[in-house]
Amino acid sequence: MSNVAGKAYAMNVITPMPPGVTWINRFLFMIARALPATLSGLLGLGLIHFARWVIIRRDQWPQMGQPPASLANDYMLFCSNFNGTWDQYIDAFADGIPGGLDLFWYASSKYPNSIPITPFKGYIRANQIDTNYYYNATPGSGQRDIKLALKLSNDLQKVAAQLSSLSDEELTSAFERVLIVNQGGLGSPGYAPVASYDTAAADRNRAEAEAGRWGAGGEGAIRAGRDVQPLPAAAVLASSVDEDAAAKAAVSAAANAVLGTAPRLAEAPKVAEPDSRRENVDA
Repeated sequence: MSNVAGKAYAMNVITPMPPGVTWINRFLFMIARALPATLSGLLGLGLIHFARWVIIRRDQWPQMGQPPASLANDYMLFCSNFNGTWDQYIDAFADGIPGGLDLFWYASSKYPNSIPITPFKGYIRANQIDTNYYYNATPGSGQRDIKLALKLSNDLQKVAAQLSSLSDEELTSAFERVLIVNQGGLGSPGYAPVASYDTAAADRNRAEAEAGRWGAGGEGAIRAGRDVQPLPAAAVLASSVDEDAAAKAAVSAAANAVLGTAPRLAEAPKVAEPDSRRENVDA
């Protein structure tokens, strides 16, 4: 399983549809293709590389030498690549085109609608097929990173084509304009921080649950490569044996001088030792 490659995530969802209502989805797809404005909410989501819905009839599955299957349903195949986490994508999808999602999955069996979001997420995860192999040529860059880099390259090429006709002052001005226009594309690519601790925890819990169920190659839970244990108390105490008391006192005195205070340890109340300890000492 490799749903994640760098900043990108690959999603594949297959949902069954009763053959008698498959024609409804085909008709809805024709309308969406003829009227792209109906998907304006989806087209405005910059984190999505692409999203595609495909109807596969029960007699259209490829035959790879296996006996023909007797299927009761047609199926809807949904494929998408996007930047960000699984939860971010589903949230953005449901917020951007909730009506469109309900139309596209209208005929799918047990579809709960995109709102409220929790049943919708459960439906998607229950019908999601994990990716066996996922290659990303630019793992440290998202869709917007690539677009900004292409724009910067195009603008620099335009300036380079005018080198022979520009004076030094004109070249400096043209180069500064390129930098101003392309400020958003001058950052270094890399992996973005998590959107929130809740999202990070959800991804971690989901990964742990899947690894615990399937493991590498289906053998079971994946074992950690190393066993991390806390340092023994003796090692922690031993690390401070040679502490320089004079240096510690000097730092304390300097802090007290700045704060205008002095140690008041002598004023601290004395705490009596427990009886059990006294008995041990007397013995």
